[in-house]
Amino acid sequence: MMKPSISIIGCGRVGTALAVFLTRAGFPLAGVASRSLASAQNTARLAGAGQVFDTPMDAAKNGEIIFITTPDAAIEGVFADLVAPKGTLAGRVVFHCSGALSSGILTKGAAAGVATGSIHPLQSFAPYEAGQASPFTGINISVEGDDLAVAEGTRMVEALGGVSFTIPTRAKTLYHAAAVVASNYLVTLERFAVDLLQEAELSEARAYEILEPLILGTLSNIKNRGTVDALTGPVARGDKEIVARHMADIEKVRPEYSELYRLLGQYTLKVAREGGSLAPESADSLETLFKPPGS
Repeated sequence: MMKPSISIIGCGRVGTALAVFLTRAGFPLAGVASRSLASAQNTARLAGAGQVFDTPMDAAKNGEIIFITTPDAAIEGVFADLVAPKGTLAGRVVFHCSGALSSGILTKGAAAGVATGSIHPLQSFAPYEAGQASPFTGINISVEGDDLAVAEGTRMVEALGGVSFTIPTRAKTLYHAAAVVASNYLVTLERFAVDLLQEAELSEARAYEILEPLILGTLSNIKNRGTVDALTGPVARGDKEIVARHMADIEKVRPEYSELYRLLGQYTLKVAREGGSLAPESADSLETLFKPPGS
């Protein structure tokens, strides 16, 4: 069965990777366009296929499935321009690849006879270099949107060697927030821990070396046991005295982290309560300890 042709509008890291690896997976690259003509030409060269067009509309008209892989702020405007001439793209499927935005920003698609969706690889992308292995293999890729878009998107993800999962359009922002918490905020938490160890006269590099087995072991426990059963430490044990010492010493040496430690303690206590092994009186004492000053 012949695979549908694709057009790429926006030839940054993600657009180029899609062009290269969807072409290898048997999806004909019909059109390429970008704000920079040189970028579009480079993407077509790396993919070994695809006609370069001066305008997004010309590139879009040449493909059956259109990817808008521009920066987030430009997606809605590019799409509006594409569907402004009524009927021009009727029957096509249009995707964007933003993690933070849903297909809801492509609301004009239905009136234009276009199916719309979003595809978001839950991974960061390096600039593509010739001979590079596929960055899509084995990674989780979200798909949401119209039924036709979800079906086509799932098919392409499988062809890329990724693992697709669908989410409701209304939950796209929460999905992205979860990714930020799991990745970006994890970095922030580890910086917090490293800074405390630097107060123990350890270098940043040595501090991370010390923490790394603990971090990896915790991630393994979460994977194998779930978040509630993976929780250990003084909050899970109801050890108010140790927690109080933490808070007092952090306030002395790193007061900028005091509020963060208190807030993390509140949410950790919630997880500990869910585990069911924390004595009610211990939980109540910790709850009082974690309350904002003066409350």
